[in-house]
Amino acid sequence: MQVTTSPGKLFLIVGPSGSGKGTAIVQLKKRHSDYIFPVSCTTRDPRPGEKEGEVYSYISKEQFRQWIDEGRFLEWAEVHKDNYYGILKAPIEEALAAGKIIIREVDIQGFKKVISILPRDRVVGIFLLVKDLDELKKRITQRAPVSDEEMARRMESAQKEIDQMSVCNYQIESPFGHIEKVVQHIEEIIENEIRL
Repeated sequence: MQVTTSPGKLFLIVGPSGSGKGTAIVQLKKRHSDYIFPVSCTTRDPRPGEKEGEVYSYISKEQFRQWIDEGRFLEWAEVHKDNYYGILKAPIEEALAAGKIIIREVDIQGFKKVISILPRDRVVGIFLLVKDLDELKKRITQRAPVSDEEMARRMESAQKEIDQMSVCNYQIESPFGHIEKVVQHIEEIIENEIRL
């Protein structure tokens, strides 16, 4: 009997700004060197301390637009009509073919784009739930000062994401200060899914 590598799975961590997506991914990176954490391409400048290829690959707007035209992105967005962000398709498809577990954070629109391109049984959406919008506001303001206008925009965006969370395979609670529990829950989901 021939043994073949089972196809990999792409686990997308979804949720509004402040729900703990980035923190959960940092913890998963520390615990699972065998997982693939693909970098995003962006046209924004690197912030202090950011290094090329760690979280982002920094490219010009011209290059980004050319790659959009060539269909190289799995999903991309223009944020605040200012900068582009996107995930390249080829590295994800290669990792899936090699049977790898891939972890990435996206917003709900990004999730919908990905499942419109990749086979649905290869993509798993995990939505991180916060108790309520007041809790989300507290988390966002603890990270950095945010203007009233920016906060209103983020709350509107958060509500839209929450309204559409049922498109994700799983919805899990992400209580403040309990990232360990959140990460364990994500790990259990991954283990169950790769057995399927």
